[in-house]
Amino acid sequence: MAHLRHRKFNTKDTYPEQNLDNDLAQAVVAKGGTTIFLRGQCPQDLDTAENIKSNDPVEQTHKVMGNIRQLVEECGGQMEHVTKLVVYLTDVRHREAVYRTMGEYIKGVHPVCTGLVVVALARPEWLVEIDATAVIPD
Repeated sequence: MAHLRHRKFNTKDTYPEQNLDNDLAQAVVAKGGTTIFLRGQCPQDLDTAENIKSNDPVEQTHKVMGNIRQLVEECGGQMEHVTKLVVYLTDVRHREAVYRTMGEYIKGVHPVCTGLVVVALARPEWLVEIDATAVIPD
């Protein structure tokens, strides 16, 4: 393969309640090893795909951002290498709490960021999903 696929999985295993069968990865490190693309991170454990047991947007955001940090580091980067975040919220009233919490993880980093309010995420209990791109300098 042209790029490194990190933490590969199939959706039939992670979403057994849905009729899916897609080969995906949590992260892709582009050829050359300098750009890391993360899939949207949700409030679930990276190893077990189990959701955290909280409907609090702050707790969910801590888990999401912890997953982003863990994946970036596993791929050879650091949070300071994050260049772009896309935030998906199911309720605009959670925006301040989510962004304040997210800000704890990107203090001094200054990535670009896009925020969207969506009708729903892949699981109804998820309030926030964030995807990230990181670029490791040469």
